[in-house]
Amino acid sequence: MNVVTRNPDIACQSADSRPGDFQPLRERGQHEVFCGLTSIMWLHRKMQDAFFLIVGSRTCAHLMQSAAGVMIFAEPRFATAIIGERDLAGMADMNDELDKVVERLLARRPDIKMLVLVGSCPSEVIKLDLSRAASRLDRLHQPRHRVMAYSGSGIETTFTQGEDNFLAELVTRMPAEKPGAAPSLIVVGAMADVVEDQMTRIFHGMGIENVAFLPSRSSESLPAIGPNTAFLMAQPWVNATALAMQKRGARRIAAPYPLGEEGTTAWLKAAAEEFRVDASRFDAITAPGRERARLAVERYREALAGKRIFLFPDSQLEPALARFLHRELGCEIIEAGTPYMHREHVAEELAQLPASATLSEGQDVELQIDRVHESNPDLIVCGMGLGNPFEAEGRSTKWSIELVFSPIHGYEQAGDLAELFARPLARRGLLKVGT
Repeated sequence: MNVVTRNPDIACQSADSRPGDFQPLRERGQHEVFCGLTSIMWLHRKMQDAFFLIVGSRTCAHLMQSAAGVMIFAEPRFATAIIGERDLAGMADMNDELDKVVERLLARRPDIKMLVLVGSCPSEVIKLDLSRAASRLDRLHQPRHRVMAYSGSGIETTFTQGEDNFLAELVTRMPAEKPGAAPSLIVVGAMADVVEDQMTRIFHGMGIENVAFLPSRSSESLPAIGPNTAFLMAQPWVNATALAMQKRGARRIAAPYPLGEEGTTAWLKAAAEEFRVDASRFDAITAPGRERARLAVERYREALAGKRIFLFPDSQLEPALARFLHRELGCEIIEAGTPYMHREHVAEELAQLPASATLSEGQDVELQIDRVHESNPDLIVCGMGLGNPFEAEGRSTKWSIELVFSPIHGYEQAGDLAELFARPLARRGLLKVGT
C-alpha cells in the first residue's frame, strides 16, 4: 500500500519567503530511475588514471554497454566482473574469484593508479563485502595501485547517487591540510573539463589561487582538506560528500548552482564573499561572461517565454533547472519534482521558484503522469522510459539524463542549456508543419 501526502495548498514559496515556510508534495510510490552504475559514464572520463570494476551480473554489463555506446577508438576504463552461477551456488569462493579478476586486470592494465570496486544490486543482495575486499587488495597492491570501493547499486533514490557515493569515499582518502595552511577552495561535483578550466580562470582572476576540484583529474592529486578549506557544491546531489567534508573540518559555502547567468554569478559571488574579493574586482572579472551569457540565453527566450514546463524527478537538478527556466527564460513551472531534497543544499534555489509552482519530492509515477495529463504542459522533462510514451501522445519531451551528461554549467554554457529546452519544441513545430 502506498501512502501519499496530497495537499492542494502546498506550493513552492515566493522569492521573499523562506524554505521552512512550506512542505513539498511528498510522493512515495512507484518510481523509475537509471541505475547508479551509470554515473561511471562520466566519472571514468574525469579521473583519468582510475578504473571502475563493477562486481555484478550480466545485466549490469549489458546496461553499461548500452549506456556507453560503442567505443571504437579507445578501451574504456570500466568493466564488469560477472557473478556467475558457480559463485551464487557457493561452488567458488567469491573473494578468491575477485582476487583473480583483479590480478589479471592489473597485469593487463599496469597504467591503472586507482582501482575502484563498484557494488551493484547482485553483489549487495548476496552480501559480498566489497569494502573489506578493497582494503585487502589495497594492502596487497599498493603503492603501485590503490584500491577502493563504493556502492553504485540501483537500490538508491536516483542514479546520480553513484557519483555521491564515490566522492564521499574519496573524501576519506584526501590528505589533511598542513598546520597553518592557506585558505583553499574545493569545487565539489563532476563537471566537464572545459567548464573546470573556465571556472579556474575566473577564480584566479578574482585572486582565489588555491582552488581544486573534486573529483580531481588524477587519483594522485586529491586536494588537502581541513579547517581552512571552504567548498562550493557544483552539483545538488553530492549530499553525502558534503557531509563527509564537513566532518573533516571543511565548511560549505551556501549558494545556488552555476546554471545560467544568474545562477553562475550568484555561485561565484558566494565564493568571492567567502574569500573577501573586492566588489569592483568581482564585477570586472565576471562582467564579460555575464554579458555573453545573457545574450546567448536571450536568443531562446522568445521560443520559451510563457511555455509551461513539467519536470519529473530524476537527477536532483530539477529545482535549479526550474529556477533557470522561470527566471531567465520566462517559463511557467507547473511542477518541479526531485527524487530527493536536501533542504539546506537547495535553499537558495527554492527561494527563487514562483509561488505557483508545485514542488514534489520522491516519486509516484502513475500520479505524476495523471498530473501531466491534467495540466497538459508544453514541455515535459523526464526519464527516457517516459519520454517515448509521452511523445507517442503528441507531447514534447526532453530526456533529463541529457542534462547530466552535457556541459551546462557556467557562463559559456548558458546558451547551450537554454537550447536543450528549446530544441524539442522546435522539433515538435517542424513535425506539425510536416503533417
